[in-house]
Amino acid sequence: MRPALVTLGAVLAIASCASEPEREWMKVNERYTVEQFRRDHAECSRKGKLDEACMHARGWVDVKRPAEKPSPLPERPPGRY
Repeated sequence: MRPALVTLGAVLAIASCASEPEREWMKVNERYTVEQFRRDHAECSRKGKLDEACMHARGWVDVKRPAEKPSPLPERPPGRY
């Protein structure tokens, strides 16, 4: 019974991590280190979820990835059909 509970807990933990979209953060016109980002990210994630307002207050900007455009349909070659 106990191994099943441990397995279930691990699965739930992994699923909860995957449910939040991955984001990239940067500071505009300012140098920063990975350690600074990790510190701010950890301090803004104290309740288990990232507080975006906290990150913005510390000067971080959310870098949004461009939406993937569907590939256009290939053009038909000239001629009669």
